[in-house]
Amino acid sequence: MRTAHTHAFLAVALLLAAAPAAPAAAQDEPREATATVFARYSDRILKIQIIETSSNAKRTIGTGFFVSADGLMMTNYHVISDRVQEPRDHRVEIVEADGSARAVEVIAIDVVHDLAILRTGRPSPNHFTLGTVPLRQGDRLYSLGHPSDLGLSIVEGTYNGNLKHTLYPKIHFTGSINPGMSGGPAITNGGRVVGVNVSTMGEQRSFLVPEAQATALLSRVQAPGFQASRDLLADVAVQLRDYQQDYLGKLFEDEPKQVDFGPYRIVTEPAPVFRCWGGAERSDERDGEPMYREVWHRCGTDDEVYLADDQSEGMVELVHVALSSDRLNAAQFSALYTSRFGQDETPGGSEKHVTVWKCETRNVGAQQATVRAVLCLRGLKRLPGLYDAQLKVAVLGRSNAGLISTLTLSGASWENIDRISDRFLERVSWR
Repeated sequence: MRTAHTHAFLAVALLLAAAPAAPAAAQDEPREATATVFARYSDRILKIQIIETSSNAKRTIGTGFFVSADGLMMTNYHVISDRVQEPRDHRVEIVEADGSARAVEVIAIDVVHDLAILRTGRPSPNHFTLGTVPLRQGDRLYSLGHPSDLGLSIVEGTYNGNLKHTLYPKIHFTGSINPGMSGGPAITNGGRVVGVNVSTMGEQRSFLVPEAQATALLSRVQAPGFQASRDLLADVAVQLRDYQQDYLGKLFEDEPKQVDFGPYRIVTEPAPVFRCWGGAERSDERDGEPMYREVWHRCGTDDEVYLADDQSEGMVELVHVALSSDRLNAAQFSALYTSRFGQDETPGGSEKHVTVWKCETRNVGAQQATVRAVLCLRGLKRLPGLYDAQLKVAVLGRSNAGLISTLTLSGASWENIDRISDRFLERVSWR
């Protein structure tokens, strides 16, 4: 996993009347019954299973669909991620309609958009042809896949455009995509692929990888001279390094949006794709009044890059916490502020994927304030040159008010971490 003024409406209407007709949207295709859609296209979709080799049993399942006559199959990266992360311990199989299984090869991945292509080694005369599909919000779509290993199923839903708060596009599909359906196609009733099933939030809130990303990966595989990757994990590292340069390269570079936050000015919405939320809490009351007040402001995106079932990268989070008190004396407030700043809020992680956190603390001069800053880093073991980082700063100089700001980055190069940390510190200020 995004209104026009009234007196402008007439001009727009006149322009539309004179313009050529727009391409027909998917819903303009003759409506087919769901059963007809299933019968017509189900033979192009198969179950994928990942076998853990020591137990010779299924580790996970997903779905794939044929995209070429020579048997290339599209699925999600996360369906086959165990094979990428631990190739000696896992193999990938497809399960034919008659129940027979055959091993297949992962030949290309797009980890950022959560896609992969398999070479199945068998012809597929019936396959989907990828291409642009004009759509309108509310158009009917059909998602196919293998939910919870219950057999191939079809789900009706509607197209609701791309999500707004993501660094890379995802389609909002109002329909029930369930575990096991990942990697299956979402199609129009005419069999045109709109996107690839990728994730769900439940309650009919599901998401698709747009067809354009699937087409780009397939075009790379079908280009002259293409060779299957010999080291898929190395491909993950390259793709993640390129991606973090895109989403972090300009972060805080231009003058970011700022808001008043108590006696401070803070950065909010570092980029248009960020969403920010806030709230306030009071401490236990004494004599009917709170001893101190805590106000928070949190910004983030709807993005993450799935690498393994216990590791995701490509996330940015910004959190500001303002503390204030009219009832605590200077020593009491200092103890509260120090305790709050000292809380360990670094993300968890599996030791097979990340090193332990290492932190350095120092006092630094920001734009209009002196701050206590702690920078924590850990490395990604299988992706050398990439790190998770957390920069936490506490503004010094007041006996009854304080600001703690925390910036968390994941899957970033040291060059970007260093540059963004400096930019962030430059924007910590009093009002």
